[in-house]
Amino acid sequence: MSDLRVCEVVKTLDMGGAEVLLVERLLCAPKRTVDYTVVCLRASTGELVERLRSAGTRVVDLSGCPRPLVYPRLVATVRGLAPDVLNVHSPAPGIVLRPLVRLAARRPALVSTVHCERWPLTMRLDRLTRRLDDCTVAVSPVVARSPAVAGARRVRTRMHGVDVGEQRRRAAEASLLRRECGVPEDAFVLACVANFRPQKNHRLLVRAAAEVVRRRPDALFLLAGDGPLREEVVREVAARGLGEHVRVLGRFPHAARLVAAADLLVLSSDYEGLPVVVMEALAAGVPVVSTRVGGVPDLVVSGRNGILTEPGSASGLAGAIVSAMEPGTHRELRTGALDSAASVDMAGTAEWFEELYEELAGGGRA
Repeated sequence: MSDLRVCEVVKTLDMGGAEVLLVERLLCAPKRTVDYTVVCLRASTGELVERLRSAGTRVVDLSGCPRPLVYPRLVATVRGLAPDVLNVHSPAPGIVLRPLVRLAARRPALVSTVHCERWPLTMRLDRLTRRLDDCTVAVSPVVARSPAVAGARRVRTRMHGVDVGEQRRRAAEASLLRRECGVPEDAFVLACVANFRPQKNHRLLVRAAAEVVRRRPDALFLLAGDGPLREEVVREVAARGLGEHVRVLGRFPHAARLVAAADLLVLSSDYEGLPVVVMEALAAGVPVVSTRVGGVPDLVVSGRNGILTEPGSASGLAGAIVSAMEPGTHRELRTGALDSAASVDMAGTAEWFEELYEELAGGGRA
């Protein structure tokens, strides 16, 4: 099939996991027979938009549309594009688009990619319209088993990935980024790249950090991201006297560089889907210490390429971090992370999606 038109819809284009996964896949896509358009309701940062446009992917940004009109404009935009395949990556746009696009005289094949095992506010409406999908793609086995895909007629699971070659290049330039950030040469760098939202539980990480630095004064935590709880975390760091050991960097351009330059990636989340930063870390050979949530156990094997802890336990997280910092253990975990890189290469996923799109557009619908 030639000139296959695909429309990918995502609520926002910012530095969240779902958005980065989408962008990375499209940048790796062969595009031999596929013409992609990305439609977003809001672009919080121009970084992802620019990356897509520079690679030749059309982006329709509805940020300038008045809020009450944004969903009618979304429907009109998608209908005007007349895609052969529509893939929706966020629940709210999916709820609106599924029934209305189904009514079109020439309707596209409907796909939803589910990136998280929870949709707290929109779960019920999402379930009501889920059966209209021709195919629902879960980004990890745990997401495939979750309520987030309940009601789907046809579920396929596909672990996504990142550009492994690019992450290896960034890892080779780690010393340059460390100098840019003013990191002492003898510091052990622990990176956390996560927006400051309740589910990421940065307060748990700060409590764990306080315990870690008592045992390892060379520990330096670099927290990158933005969000409504950022200032609260800044105050928590100051109240605990951790200013020399915990830096809240805020929004960090090309955060994958920070991940690749770290000695360890740390996540303290209460729940996750398939965290992009974990894949970026493994691609760069950086071990991961994380709470055992969402799709993280599908990527991280304790004692092999990282250490998993139970969510909500600051002492458990601190203990795992200190263990992973031990020189012998760290060497073993780094080797395991490097060996895991092939499992998180996005190139294979990009090929898989194009084959799925061609199958669905060619009549292989549920």
